[in-house]
Amino acid sequence: MTAIKASTRRRHLPTITSTEMSQSKITLYSYPTPNGVPISSFLEELGVPYTVVKMSIFDKDRGKVHNHVKEPWFLDINLNARMPAITHDGFNVIETSAILLYLAAEFDKERRFSYHPVEEAREYSVMLQWLFFAHGGIGPMQGQAGHFLNVAPEKIPYAQKRYLDEVKRLYSVLETRLSRTEWLAGDKYTIADIKTHGWIRRAEYSFKFDFVEWPNLKKWLDRIEARPAVQKGVNIPPV
Repeated sequence: MTAIKASTRRRHLPTITSTEMSQSKITLYSYPTPNGVPISSFLEELGVPYTVVKMSIFDKDRGKVHNHVKEPWFLDINLNARMPAITHDGFNVIETSAILLYLAAEFDKERRFSYHPVEEAREYSVMLQWLFFAHGGIGPMQGQAGHFLNVAPEKIPYAQKRYLDEVKRLYSVLETRLSRTEWLAGDKYTIADIKTHGWIRRAEYSFKFDFVEWPNLKKWLDRIEARPAVQKGVNIPPV
């Protein structure tokens, strides 16, 4: 993996050299957010070589830093102006869960972190169910809770309570699931866990959660945090 920091000058092309591109067919456009770290962690688990472009997501950088998510060159990759995104042999993939599924299909042929969609159809379905639970539930709700609690210029008690209560409810769902099985999809660590971990690991920082209410979720979090690939992936690209 080759890390490339955002340039301080605007340019018309991504700051990736021809040498770096020849060493890696995958380019990851990312920043170590709850949506970004699942992709770098999964790539590290897979052992697939890749190049990473550190993107800026900050409004203060718009028009000043080349590697900003709203720069025209990146909009050609992702019209939604969000990261992460990847390119693989010229093919663009956006949205964290879609990227995880694509990487699993392309590079997890031994199904170490996924299930076969036909030969293991039910196991695959369970994995998708929990992947979508995180993508459509935990991510949006935790993102809104974090915004209204920590970022919003105006403190709105109703919004703070509404979103934080929903985050706690979703965590309780995960707690119940993990009281019955070691991993979200069942008998092994999969992309459903990888996706969900990106958000759960931020709970202590964002909400000062101590996980007393969710002991099985905490054990699950600790198991994932102990993985060498995850320990590396959560720091890619370096802040």
